[in-house]
Amino acid sequence: MNTHVNGEPRVTATDAALDLIAEIRQDYPEILFHQSGGCCDGSSPMCYPADDFIIGDHDVKLGEIGGVPVYISGSQFEAWKHTQLIIDVVLGRGGMFSLDNGREKRFLSRSRIFGGGEACTIPRVR
Repeated sequence: MNTHVNGEPRVTATDAALDLIAEIRQDYPEILFHQSGGCCDGSSPMCYPADDFIIGDHDVKLGEIGGVPVYISGSQFEAWKHTQLIIDVVLGRGGMFSLDNGREKRFLSRSRIFGGGEACTIPRVR
């Protein structure tokens, strides 16, 4: 699967997200993201220790942010394949099983349609 569309990455991150990734990697050097399909923690990007999460046969690797791989389920990818995911950070509690939990800030997915401009604004939360 191509991790770029027309030269643009399928997944990118804000500076705030890259800062939180660096903070988490101090405790867990090898991590990964999986874009949740909406179960217990809504549709948050979930951050896990790389050896604690099994990538499914139908999961799709979107790319990497800050040297960390980002995956999404195959069925969710089909719905979002024309969308660039932008991993951001907002204040609040992270997902119950995500490594951002307990840090008083959490990862959040924003998006834009490839070739269609920004679908939302991207605040720079720190």
